[in-house]
Amino acid sequence: MLRFMPVGDSMTIGSAGDHTWRYRLWRHLCTAYDGPFTLVGPRETLHDPSTDAPTSYAYADPAFPRAHLAGWGEGWQHMVPLIGDVVRSCRADVLLVSLGLIDLGFYTNAEQTADNVRAFVAAARSANPRVAVAVLPVLPNIRVAADTTFAEQVAHFNDLLAKTAADLDEPRSPLLLVPPPASYDFHTDTYDGTHPNETGEHRIAAAFAEAMWQEWDLGGPYEA
Repeated sequence: MLRFMPVGDSMTIGSAGDHTWRYRLWRHLCTAYDGPFTLVGPRETLHDPSTDAPTSYAYADPAFPRAHLAGWGEGWQHMVPLIGDVVRSCRADVLLVSLGLIDLGFYTNAEQTADNVRAFVAAARSANPRVAVAVLPVLPNIRVAADTTFAEQVAHFNDLLAKTAADLDEPRSPLLLVPPPASYDFHTDTYDGTHPNETGEHRIAAAFAEAMWQEWDLGGPYEA
């Protein structure tokens, strides 16, 4: 069985009432992947806005493997100390990673964040030398329109991420830079300028799905 683990921040964990892009990708793989698979991770909940804590099970459709490693307000630097043990305990084969917005917004600059990407990959590989990693660049949010410095850091980190992915990619443990969805627009694909709405969920899921299909011959074309 192929074991996918979504790793991310608030855009990945989702909020009470969401489907999440994790759900959208799972639905896609149910028809596109010819083999047994599941989603794994140490967490299952959504973020609950009423308590500001990851305590909600109120998925729009809870009938899917909800496991993940994602957290509201968490970034690369938060995941580096966790990823090795989690990959080992959950026996993850493929990591689907969407991180960086929180790091750049509150914790680390582009260079420091790229260093954390390298540490994350090293820790994951120490637990599973054949782990595959698909990484989505930071998708611009509403803050880039108002904060020039932040916008520059996002663009710079995404350039560094592309170089890091090329440097660290290897045959036995591929590191795939996922092309961001070309049509993604935080004005129309989020409900608050950052967090994906239904169309945003589909676009993020499609980005991972199409990249894995085209680069790894895994799955097939995404159909919403």
